[in-house]
Amino acid sequence: MRIVFEEMLEHLNVELIKMGALCEDAITCAVKALLDGNSEMAEKAYAAEKAIDDKEREIEALCMKLLLRQQPVAKDLRTVSSALKMISDMERIGDQASDIAEITKFISGDNSFGKTHIKDMAEAAVKMVTDSVNSFVKSDLNAAKCVIIEDDTVDELFIKVKDELIALIAEDPKKGEYCIDIMMIAKYLERIGDHATNIAEWVEYSITGTHKNEKRND
Repeated sequence: MRIVFEEMLEHLNVELIKMGALCEDAITCAVKALLDGNSEMAEKAYAAEKAIDDKEREIEALCMKLLLRQQPVAKDLRTVSSALKMISDMERIGDQASDIAEITKFISGDNSFGKTHIKDMAEAAVKMVTDSVNSFVKSDLNAAKCVIIEDDTVDELFIKVKDELIALIAEDPKKGEYCIDIMMIAKYLERIGDHATNIAEWVEYSITGTHKNEKRND
């Protein structure tokens, strides 16, 4: 029975990696749609978001099989329950990438975002998603903690983007609506960073048995 469980757990890890890669694709394509004004990239972001939803359902089913058929105990149970929490955050990441792609439809033709740190923010968010999923697969507590710390970088970039957009509006008030759209994109990227942090915190729980929220209550 243990061998079967280990095989199913390995399959879970593979599927989580695939879902994480889809999240990376969704964010990357959405941001490319913005930076390059490429509508095809926006469509790819939508397609990735749909694939993420499908993958969430597949992983949910796999986790249910692990819980009901294999009856895991202690650490194994934490691993499976953490995976269920993680895919919920990854599904939200896909939604937010799709929202970014949707906004790009309304701001094509203006590249004023080149004066902001949006690209840096997107790259940092993608790295957080990748590293958070990898930390689960490798049971790497230090890597998970690094992701949590990295959220500060995304938050700092968000503040920079906000300040840069304020400066753009001061320079040309007619860009107000455009800057609000870019601000929304920055907010979605900031939320993606938050979801990656959530994933890392569930990795920490799966390894240590303690979740950050529990620590706050001590």
